[in-house]
Amino acid sequence: MSTSNSIKQAAEAARNKTSEAMDATKRIADTAKADPIAVKNDFLHTPFMRGALPFINGGAAGMVATTVIQPIDMIKVRLQLAGEGARTGPKPTPISVTREILAQGKVMDLYTGLSAGLLRQAVYTTARLGFFDTFMNSLTVRAKEKGNQIGFKERAAAGLSAGGLAAMIGNPADLALIRMQSDGLKLAAQRKNYKSVIDALSSIAKSEGVGALWAGAAPTVVRAMALNFGQLAFFSEAKQRLKDTSMSARAQTLTASAVAGFFASFFSLPFDFVKTRLQKQQKAPDGSLPYKGMMDCFKKVARDEGLLRFYRGFSTYYVRIAPHAMVTLIVADYLGFITK
Repeated sequence: MSTSNSIKQAAEAARNKTSEAMDATKRIADTAKADPIAVKNDFLHTPFMRGALPFINGGAAGMVATTVIQPIDMIKVRLQLAGEGARTGPKPTPISVTREILAQGKVMDLYTGLSAGLLRQAVYTTARLGFFDTFMNSLTVRAKEKGNQIGFKERAAAGLSAGGLAAMIGNPADLALIRMQSDGLKLAAQRKNYKSVIDALSSIAKSEGVGALWAGAAPTVVRAMALNFGQLAFFSEAKQRLKDTSMSARAQTLTASAVAGFFASFFSLPFDFVKTRLQKQQKAPDGSLPYKGMMDCFKKVARDEGLLRFYRGFSTYYVRIAPHAMVTLIVADYLGFITK
């Protein structure tokens, strides 16, 4: 008898809970109909979303920028790989490289590796902008508690840390992007003809081992730290200095992002060059590699090709980095504004 009563009580309690849940759902739905903006704001201000938004906004901004800039990135990689191991010889230009790519295929060949580029942004830019905002918020709170204002030193530390952490996470996608973009330089019989970033990643892991996905990780991390130091720290600093000028908010953001793009290019190009060389290399039949590591690559390129080779294609790199930085930072700024 007691068992029967217990079952009835449990069933009654379940009915009550279900009724309460349905009433709560109805109230939320009615509130959403009456004031959808308030509901959206309530959701955006939950602890989870406040923590996740810097990462979501950063990833979305990076993916938009990559879609716009991908052809320039393709040309930049081809410029860095041209004339490998030779000090003299024909000097390719952005125009000659573009002409060569178009002569070999279609206009869409300039978008080779876009899937890898988007995956890289989904991982790398999501992490670096998310970490940067998180670090900056933490440092700002700490500075306010001490009665101070955050300075360039703190911005630089946040940019360096965010870049290094994000680069380690995003290295496999970055490697796949370089392999896909450099595949067209090989003889037809030697090409892998990767169908997508997933195909590239799985093919590399199967033929060279999972560890190969982190090839060139050292210069990738150093490049990311240098790029983020130039981009995020100088963007934040430039915006701060332009705040009291007569420029509009949009003009301030554009100017600050152009300044950030220049410094990001200047500091990171030598490391980007070495990263490209290391990630493109594959083992010879005897198992040897052209470069043993980052320092060996620096030494051999400086000796065989000259120091200025590290800055080959600076204009193309800047044209790739500056607009990418501008689109990324402007979109991230806008997303941050509409979701604050």
